[in-house]
Amino acid sequence: MAKTRKNLLLRILGITLAAIITIIVILTATVYGIWFNEINTVASFKKLVDRNDENKAGAVYKMDVKGGFYFDKYLEQGGASSDSELISFITENITKGLIPMNIKESDIGCASFTAIAENGDKLFARNYDFTKTNVCITTCDPGNGRHKSFSTVDLTFVGMDPDKDVEGLMNSITCLAAPFTPLDGINDAGLSCGIYMTYQGGEDTVATDQKDPDKDNITSTTMLRLVLDYAETVDEAVELIQKYNLHDSAQTSFHYMIADATGKSAVLEWVPEDGNEQTDTDGSARKLVVHYNTGDDYLGEREANVDFQWVTNFILQPDYYICDENKGGFDRYNEIYDRLSPTDGVVKDEMAAMDILRAIGRRTWKPGEGVTVHSAIYNLTQKTVLWIANETFDDKSTYFTYSLKTGELKTLA
Repeated sequence: MAKTRKNLLLRILGITLAAIITIIVILTATVYGIWFNEINTVASFKKLVDRNDENKAGAVYKMDVKGGFYFDKYLEQGGASSDSELISFITENITKGLIPMNIKESDIGCASFTAIAENGDKLFARNYDFTKTNVCITTCDPGNGRHKSFSTVDLTFVGMDPDKDVEGLMNSITCLAAPFTPLDGINDAGLSCGIYMTYQGGEDTVATDQKDPDKDNITSTTMLRLVLDYAETVDEAVELIQKYNLHDSAQTSFHYMIADATGKSAVLEWVPEDGNEQTDTDGSARKLVVHYNTGDDYLGEREANVDFQWVTNFILQPDYYICDENKGGFDRYNEIYDRLSPTDGVVKDEMAAMDILRAIGRRTWKPGEGVTVHSAIYNLTQKTVLWIANETFDDKSTYFTYSLKTGELKTLA
């Protein structure tokens, strides 16, 4: 009898254990099925460069984003007309409402220019100026007809503390919002883009906030994501953007630069119809104006017959400003022109283009007034990237290269 009872208990225990294991397997499979892409993306999150607080240098991370990260769904629902709407979408879809997301305000200084290497390669150069912050090199392979891309994300935008390392599972999950907040990048068609502050609206900067009821809505960084994912040329990018009301992120005003592998580029600005800084106080009254490198209106007082284009932090629309003193980054703008104009925008190679970014880096140009967080040369012909953080230009081991063709990220040294 005792032996029979023991066997019965062992059988019950075995059945119970098998049931528990089955439930665990089912739950694990369900979780993995729901968050398959997210789990693989979080697993790829990795630190590449340590922080250097003495040099006001944040850490560098990388993340390979798997799947479409719901961007198609974001566009299908009409986009978002504010950062809060974007946050709600990300929270609901990426974390299924379990983890709150955040997008913080940020001052995006920066400069960009296009150039042609002596071998004919088309280049797009970009400095990201801010204060010390952690950044994430974010590669995306969304599939479903969308382009592969490389972009740089300031992790302060998604709520990460710039004075701390990004550690722990919860912070890594929060960084899943990174694809929605690119600041610059390139896709596998050789199309590149960047974002730059314009300080429109006087002392109290006024964000662009268009309200055409017949258009869907999009925010600054998701507009860049739209371009990287769906456009192959400048013309295609402009056509896409024209379909949306723009709502500048972080309660700040911006303009944008786009370039493609043909050598065509454009600066996109949102300004009032009269184009005057004194009347530019209503973000809903602004209209899109596109300045192409094939025209001469974007050059202002500069020579018009050049092939390259460049931008810093002031509106390029002619007669917008009362005086040059109101133009943010005008000194860096002139420096770029002075370095490129003798050769009409031809540089020896990517490193020569990087030398121009080095010359206007904030630690060098105006020490104490912010820092250059990262510098990038996007080769639009080869679909490659030369990238460095925190102006460590003399240390080849701190340079990263990336190929859209092979998906390989490696150090230069």
